[in-house]
Amino acid sequence: MYSFESKVRYSEVDKEGKITLNAILDYFQDSSFFHSEELGVGIKFLAEQKLAWVLSSWQVEIKRYPFYGEHVKISTWPYDFKGFFGFRNFTMETDEGEMLAYANSIWTLLDLSKGRPTRLTTELMEAYQLSPKFPMSCESRKIELPKETQAKEPFPVHKYHIDTNQHVNNGRYVGMAQEYLPEGKRVWKMRAEYRKAAVYGDVIHPYIAEDGEKTIVNLADGEEKPYAIIELEGSR
Repeated sequence: MYSFESKVRYSEVDKEGKITLNAILDYFQDSSFFHSEELGVGIKFLAEQKLAWVLSSWQVEIKRYPFYGEHVKISTWPYDFKGFFGFRNFTMETDEGEMLAYANSIWTLLDLSKGRPTRLTTELMEAYQLSPKFPMSCESRKIELPKETQAKEPFPVHKYHIDTNQHVNNGRYVGMAQEYLPEGKRVWKMRAEYRKAAVYGDVIHPYIAEDGEKTIVNLADGEEKPYAIIELEGSR
């Protein structure tokens, strides 16, 4: 397990002074990179091996959004490896141990030279120590697309959406999807399925559907094939 402590920054809060969903995702994502770097199998190591971890799916649940200035502790650990998949949990807690948010994630190891998934190497598997899975109810990594959706105005991928893998960072898709939430709706559960990578110069076509308390956003290409599908569940 890897943990680090932080303080909710002003740059990470919304108009109510509470941390944003995207800031929580950034903390979780950063912790996974910090963990790998500490074990010597981080970005430089992967680049030398022509490998990259890409996120296949998120499932995040929020119990409470902390306010600006609150101290938080972020923890992460892998709990399983299967073929080319890695399974990782995350938590965010207060100093007193109050659980603020937790997540399950599934990652795919890519062979960059071949452009396709590859089985984990012995070196990677031996670098990580597996810990027990977090006790949360995990849904399928696949999100079913509604039959009826509403098309929204397409928009281009900008340079600030791109990460070191040269494609849109997984958290940026979630930020895009939140633009289509009904006014005043706060997300308590989020699922994301990543189908293919959007890169700089691509145009994203959003398709939106409401299903009870869920807003489902298909961020797709010009043929309606998803880059990412985001499911946001919450209340006003």
